[in-house]
Amino acid sequence: MQMSKRRVSYFYDPDVGSFTYGLGHLMKPQRMRITHELVSAYGMLDKMHVLRPKRSSAETMTRFHTDEYIHFLSTVTPETAQELTGHNQRFLLLDDNPAFEGVFEFCSISAGGSIAAAQRLASGATDIAINWAGGLHHAKKHEASGFCYINDIVLGILELLRSVPRVLYVDIDCHHGDGVEEAFYTTDRVMTCSFHKFGEYFPGTGTLSDRGHGRGKGYALNVPLRDGITDESYRSVFEPVIDKILEVFQPSVIVLQCGADSLSGDKLGCFNLTMQGHAHCVQYIRARNIPLILLGGGGYTVKNVARAWAYETACALGIENDIDPNLPWNEYFEWFGPRYRLEVPGNNMDDLNVTDGSLDRIRMTALQHLSELQPAPSVGLQDVPRESVGQHLGLGRDQDKPDELDERLAQHTRFVYRLQETTASDESDEDMYSDDSLSSRRHGSRRHVRSNKKRMSVLTNQFFDVPRADDIYHDLGCGGDHGAGAGAGAKGVASKRRFFQSKARWDTRSERVLIARELSAIPDTTLAGVMGSGRNYVPLDEEEMEVDEEDEG
Repeated sequence: MQMSKRRVSYFYDPDVGSFTYGLGHLMKPQRMRITHELVSAYGMLDKMHVLRPKRSSAETMTRFHTDEYIHFLSTVTPETAQELTGHNQRFLLLDDNPAFEGVFEFCSISAGGSIAAAQRLASGATDIAINWAGGLHHAKKHEASGFCYINDIVLGILELLRSVPRVLYVDIDCHHGDGVEEAFYTTDRVMTCSFHKFGEYFPGTGTLSDRGHGRGKGYALNVPLRDGITDESYRSVFEPVIDKILEVFQPSVIVLQCGADSLSGDKLGCFNLTMQGHAHCVQYIRARNIPLILLGGGGYTVKNVARAWAYETACALGIENDIDPNLPWNEYFEWFGPRYRLEVPGNNMDDLNVTDGSLDRIRMTALQHLSELQPAPSVGLQDVPRESVGQHLGLGRDQDKPDELDERLAQHTRFVYRLQETTASDESDEDMYSDDSLSSRRHGSRRHVRSNKKRMSVLTNQFFDVPRADDIYHDLGCGGDHGAGAGAGAKGVASKRRFFQSKARWDTRSERVLIARELSAIPDTTLAGVMGSGRNYVPLDEEEMEVDEEDEG
């Protein structure tokens, strides 16, 4: 049956396939380029609005991510990664997420495409927007996770919420869409629905009991599945759940993350979906005539990823029944041997969802949770400004260069922090080999030490301990009691690092900032200090306290 025609916008940046996570890494950005070659070879580009999106700026990324994290991504290189991450203790915690060359440019392409797709959909210029470079659903607010650095999905949904009251996010990746769910866990304007593998599998989240919090209670829906699910089983749970969500939530826009690692034969996946079974999700949602954004995601058997996304592009256009299953000639034709067909067949995996009867129970529980929701929440929409306050005030363009004082303050701040880190490293080494420290380890410390953070690797599906920063750096001098540093080290207790509470002080006599070492060299001229040292206290006049800057220099 021929499907109705829709206005489809296709976002693609030719540079996206030029990046690499590193030799042997399973994530291959080249898969987007291969997908584009198939789409072009099938003649689909002439049937869509093909657009090259504007790359996202660092300021735009901070709508969700922290300033520190975005600054880190914009400056990190493979050579400086260990230093800037504190030896993998922040931002990039596991080897899953390497600091490859051009990581920020890659993120700006991915995020820019999803934001541009949201803007075009919200403007009414298209019915379906496609960005196969997007869908990186694991990225967190302040750290990378599961091959994902920037959560383009969250940035795109935030852009949609400027114009529409409710957004439905559907995730058919084999892994749980934890980053998106976490971002909207407390709101009722975004419903997240994830169909994923659960049980000793990355990221280890997404149970039926994870339903949201506060106003978002009930608006996070998880459908945990087991190994080997087939097209028929997947359809039996996908269709009724989506129908119930559309009935209860009534979304204005649907964002569909089409992670291809749920396909049969994926290197990291464990489902048994064919290309048609995976694309059925796109067809089913498209038939609801609701504005739709299609995003990429996981998928680590590259030739199958390209096949699936090219076929789902045809589904968006409504021409999936018209294209030839025999692949046309293209630049990557040899990759698709030996059959050279547009297909991803199933295998002989056992469907554990049927053998233990868990699928029926999960479907009934999910539908029960949805039936408990109130009707679609209302949202009072107002006129959305076409530009931010900063743009309206002229910030960010034609800014004056920093003056001499700004440069001196910045230089001093860098010097102080480097000095503090060096001092802390020396103190921690001394404490490590002190007799008192060894004694305290034998007898145990009375202080309660918080447990280390745990992160699961997407490659091994195993948890790893990530030590906390205050357990590593002991005392970096930011607000800590340096005078008691030796005592603290003797007890084997790491004092907590407090930012923006430096030991540097303003000296009224010299009228300049003094750091810790200089402060220890200056005699204490206060009454208490003089009495403690046995010297005679002679108060200074204000004129005597003033020191000319030229003489000081």
